Amino acid sequence: MLSFLLSISRAIDRVSGWFGAVIAVITMVMILVGVWNVIGRFIGRAVGQNLTSNSFLEWQWYLFSLVFLLGGAYVLRHNEHVRVDVFYARMTPRGRAITNLVGTLLFLIPFCIIMLYVNWQFFYTSWLIREGSPDPGGLPRYPIKFAIVLGFALLLLQAVSELIKSAAILMGRLHEERKDQLELIKAEVVEGP
Repeated sequence: MLSFLLSISRAIDRVSGWFGAVIAVITMVMILVGVWNVIGRFIGRAVGQNLTSNSFLEWQWYLFSLVFLLGGAYVLRHNEHVRVDVFYARMTPRGRAITNLVGTLLFLIPFCIIMLYVNWQFFYTSWLIREGSPDPGGLPRYPIKFAIVLGFALLLLQAVSELIKSAAILMGRLHEERKDQLELIKAEVVEGP
């Protein structure tokens, strides 16, 4: 049974890795849009033309939101969330597994479920009315509100994966991997998930 659960965990990790690669591309596009917004504004003033629009500004905002919302699962997969490492780093692998298991069960999973429930209503209402930007030339709002739901769904899935791995460590069926996280991330961006 644990082998089956670990295979599910690996599949979830691959999904999170894929989203991490997508986020790398989104980040580059976001930077290009941001640079265009700045350059277009200055060139537009110099030539007397409006070279930017509200949609470009909102695209930049949406892309940043996607990085933040969809990146949570990827960051959790690589154990890079903010925590008080003063205590955690000094724990044994078993102590870290217990801490991760309890924290995931008591805090992360309930938080994700609550956020999914609340934000599904938020998205659904927006989708029903096809909510758009209040700014002229702006973008629809409901797609980015769906990204909130998707982000918490991915985070919940990754929490389940981490829960499985922590349980496997406690059962002695999996050894904690503490590779250099920066090297793992670099390899994943270059080679893919």
